[in-house]
Amino acid sequence: MENSRVPLMFKAVAVAAIGLTATLVMLVQDPSDTVLGGGCPELWRKTGLAGAPTRAAACIFTGVLLLAMGWLYRLLFAPLELLRGVDEVGYIAEDGRSRAQAANEVRRRRKTGELPPVYPNGWFRVLDSHMLERGDVKSVTVLGQQVAVFRGQDGKAYVVDAYCPHLGANLAVGGRVVGGCIECPFHGWQFRGADGKCVKIPYADKVPEFAKVRCWPSCEINGQVLVWFHCDGLEPSWRVPEQSEITHGEWVYRGRTEHFINAHIEEIPENAADIAHLAHLHTPGIVSGVDLRYTNSKTWEFIRHDWKVEWKPEPEPNKHCSQMLVKHALTVFGRHWPLLDLDVQARQVGPGVVFLLFEHSFLGRGVIMHCVTPVEPLLQCVSHTIFYQSTIPPLVPKFILRAECIQFERDVMIWNNKTYISKPMLVKEDSAIQKHRRWFNQFYSENSPRLRYQHDTLDF
Repeated sequence: MENSRVPLMFKAVAVAAIGLTATLVMLVQDPSDTVLGGGCPELWRKTGLAGAPTRAAACIFTGVLLLAMGWLYRLLFAPLELLRGVDEVGYIAEDGRSRAQAANEVRRRRKTGELPPVYPNGWFRVLDSHMLERGDVKSVTVLGQQVAVFRGQDGKAYVVDAYCPHLGANLAVGGRVVGGCIECPFHGWQFRGADGKCVKIPYADKVPEFAKVRCWPSCEINGQVLVWFHCDGLEPSWRVPEQSEITHGEWVYRGRTEHFINAHIEEIPENAADIAHLAHLHTPGIVSGVDLRYTNSKTWEFIRHDWKVEWKPEPEPNKHCSQMLVKHALTVFGRHWPLLDLDVQARQVGPGVVFLLFEHSFLGRGVIMHCVTPVEPLLQCVSHTIFYQSTIPPLVPKFILRAECIQFERDVMIWNNKTYISKPMLVKEDSAIQKHRRWFNQFYSENSPRLRYQHDTLDF
């Protein structure tokens, strides 16, 4: 929460500096008036603009200096935030089409395949804690539902259905927080965040017992607000573990990325078990970019990433968890650079949360919270939120997050354009993929929502 105030402080200082500089510029005399003994051009004096060139130069210099300071501050201290739109990454726009047109054509024409259920049971990220100040209300779409996320005056975060049961107004659009309740913007009905019960109707003598809004099971942990979904309405059967370094402030927020992916949710975590794709898709250096048509260009062959990966599910009582161990090495002009060797332990907890733990003797320790949240049946919101040692310069975790983003966007181009194959043609080296599918199947129930077909349309 504190980090969100830093940019505001910088802006306040910048505004004060501009005001002070403008005042000084208005008062300063042209050096030619004193140094050259009144040698200011006659034209300037006649028009009343004596000293104007110096003032103009001072204004330009001040503006450039402030811009440079702002850029330097963002580079060195401000969190890195890369928020990609639905159509920004993973589509090829050709023949004069826009990216949005190309994306719409792919979505309309792509073969969907025989899909598993679209909403697995588990915990899913709604938003990061620092995005929800005390008294804030946010409108969020999750698992095909509109929800209102708000932070009460008691500091607790609550998640309720967005639509007021009275006449259907959206509580998150114009609603306000009153204590631990959210007030409907239409008629002022107040609903308690803890259980969804209506506690006040301004024009009624009595509040009916049945007046309530659905309250989602939620928790706030590791700097994130999460909700629990189960198709049968069952209570949570496991919890997302706490990362103590985040709770105690040893690791601090250094940024996040956000992408929207047009694919089934299972496609994304399945990458952890698809070991063979790393050597082909992620070996080219990050300098070669994210467009798969050019990542294997000979121009960038001097930089290569080498990967060694192992994926395995965890036994009881943590059968809802799995682990991927990654060893990364970098070669430049065929020479190994041990300083950039990096070991990453990726622990997936349920269908929607992954802890990417980094540990390096020189670069320090930290975690990227990789979260996948279904927005609609075939639209996933994927966020990467990084927390890192407070003693390590922010530039280090920001570089790690940026590199992760580049590698991830290569996968996005695959996911956005592929179809799901329920019975893939695999070789023995792909055995981990089938193991992963069996492991992931535990998050589906008999009543888990499925995508149904009707002619050329999709009914959810």
